[in-house]
Amino acid sequence: MHPEILSICLFWFVTAFTPGPNNVVASYSGFNFGIVKTIPHILGVTFGFSFMVFCLTIGLINIFKLYPIIQEILKYLGTLFLIYLAYKISFSAPSLENKKNENPVKFIETFIFQFLNPKGVIVAIVVVSTYLELGENYINYSIQIIILALLFSITSITLWTFVGKFLRKFATNEKFIKYFNYVMSSLLLLSIITFYI
Repeated sequence: MHPEILSICLFWFVTAFTPGPNNVVASYSGFNFGIVKTIPHILGVTFGFSFMVFCLTIGLINIFKLYPIIQEILKYLGTLFLIYLAYKISFSAPSLENKKNENPVKFIETFIFQFLNPKGVIVAIVVVSTYLELGENYINYSIQIIILALLFSITSITLWTFVGKFLRKFATNEKFIKYFNYVMSSLLLLSIITFYI
C-alpha cells in the first residue's frame, strides 16, 4: 500500500468532485438527455482520464518536463474546445421532452478530450510527479494511483450526472431549461478562467 494513500485519496476526491468541465457537461447531459444517454460520457471520462494517468506513469510525464510547451499547447487546444462546447450548450434548443435524435458528447470525443482538459492534465501531472518515485515499488504504486483515478472519476462523474437528472424534476417549462443550459454554459466558461489565474 502506498504510504501516502490517504493524502492521494483526499487529493483525488477534491479534484474529482469539484466543478470542472467534465462534471458540468455530465450535469448538462443528465439534465437534458437522462442517465442512459450520458453513460458514454461517464465511460469516456473515466477511461480517458485513467488512461492519461497510465500514460503519465509510463513516461509521458518526462516529455512534459522536457518540453513544457506541449502542456501549454494542450491547454490552449482544450480551452478552444471548451468554448465551443459552452456555445453548443448555451444555444441548444430547450425541450421538455428528451430529444431522441440529438445525442450528448460521445465516448470517443470525451475520451480524447481528457488529454486536452486543462484541469485533468494538471491534476494528473501533479499526482504522478508528487506521489511516484522510481524504485522497487514504482509499478505497485502506479497501479494503485491508476485504480484510484478510475474509482474517483466514475463516482464523481456519475454523481454529477444524477444531480443534472434530479434538477430535471424542476423543469416545468422551457424557460427553466434554457436558463439551466445558460448556467451550465457559464460554469464551463468559468472553469476555463480558473486555468489562467
